[in-house]
Amino acid sequence: MDDLIVMGDGLLSRQSPRATMAQLVVGGKKSANRPGIGRLREALEGIRANIDSARESMLRLLIVRGGLPEPEVNAVITNRYGATIGLGDLVYAKERVLVEYDGRGHWGNDRQFARDIRRLDEFMEDGWRAIRVDKALMAQTATLVGKIRTALEQSGRST
Repeated sequence: MDDLIVMGDGLLSRQSPRATMAQLVVGGKKSANRPGIGRLREALEGIRANIDSARESMLRLLIVRGGLPEPEVNAVITNRYGATIGLGDLVYAKERVLVEYDGRGHWGNDRQFARDIRRLDEFMEDGWRAIRVDKALMAQTATLVGKIRTALEQSGRST
């Protein structure tokens, strides 16, 4: 199921979408008698547009399956003056909690790394709690979910 959702998210990606949700739904209806169509239709409920990577999709699924509310994906974040700071991978806007997946591309590219530092610093200056996630933290699901739960609770949201 997760693989289907991740693939569906990829088809609806933010930077180079290859389909729309409406097209996926129509495709599911046209394939009514094909093997596995029930699982595909079930997966459609979990697919989200605007994801940037498979890891973001997997992170979102871990969060939701860990019992937390579903965050917005790649939401625009503005500062207290209304100026756009940037996009957040997974965002709890009301609570001002941001969950960012940092893959190898962020660490191996000096320009991207510097841009990420400046952007996260701006988020934090504006009162956001940023939780940075890498592959190792994703493997520690209980710790990851606990960090996010704590951040949401500290913001005043009960989870």
